[in-house]
Amino acid sequence: MAEAESKPVANRSVAPAPNSQVKSATRTLDIIEYVVAYDRPLVAQEIATALAIPVSSLSYLLSTLVERDYLERHGRRYSAGPGLARLQTTGGNYTLRDRVAPLVRTLRMQLDETTSFFIREGWEIEAIVTESSEQALRYSVPTGQRLPMHALAAGKVLLGALPEEDLDRYFSETTREHFTPSTVTDEAALREQIARTRDTGFATTNEEYSRGIEGMARVVLIDGNPVGSISVAMPKVRVDSATEARVRDLLGKTAALLEGS
Repeated sequence: MAEAESKPVANRSVAPAPNSQVKSATRTLDIIEYVVAYDRPLVAQEIATALAIPVSSLSYLLSTLVERDYLERHGRRYSAGPGLARLQTTGGNYTLRDRVAPLVRTLRMQLDETTSFFIREGWEIEAIVTESSEQALRYSVPTGQRLPMHALAAGKVLLGALPEEDLDRYFSETTREHFTPSTVTDEAALREQIARTRDTGFATTNEEYSRGIEGMARVVLIDGNPVGSISVAMPKVRVDSATEARVRDLLGKTAALLEGS
């Protein structure tokens, strides 16, 4: 029986097929460039036909671009949005919200838990950026609504950043409400928590504002000044020691990126 002849095979390099993330990024850029190139708004079907993007995929990409202000939607038509002009501004013209939004979004994606950035408004806090978990059981943080400092981790950590005289004013000027049986309102107990926060840079809450929800927050200092706090809120049933350690680590890394920017 004759042996099969062995033939050399040409060593041809084959470009790897793009993965779904790269393909999605390419399509996103194609959509922006195509829409910007036209002087009139375009309907989704025009974009899908021109760029050979399935309508199901296009719908998600268009929604994301509209949400980020890179496109504007008027009825069924899409045109360039104000977010594109923002990309051309210098770093000094970016707002705090502009700077924190991508990092809040990234942290939410890493943990799939609700992540927010809060600023202090008087003796209350307000979320200027929030990204909700995509899990069925999740906690939602309202934007544009003032919330109590004493009952949320994001507020406690900002209390810890106050000078002592301002902290004394806070206690003399506020009436601290009970939201759950676990809410800490006593001045001495709060001062103990604040002292720990000052040592670590972190604050935690356990069902103090909403039943079944735990929170962790890290203060963010820019040029030595507390500009806000970044926090994660999650259902208590998903919290264990390993989760707490991971959240603390990622909060610290995210805050460090903001502080170094």
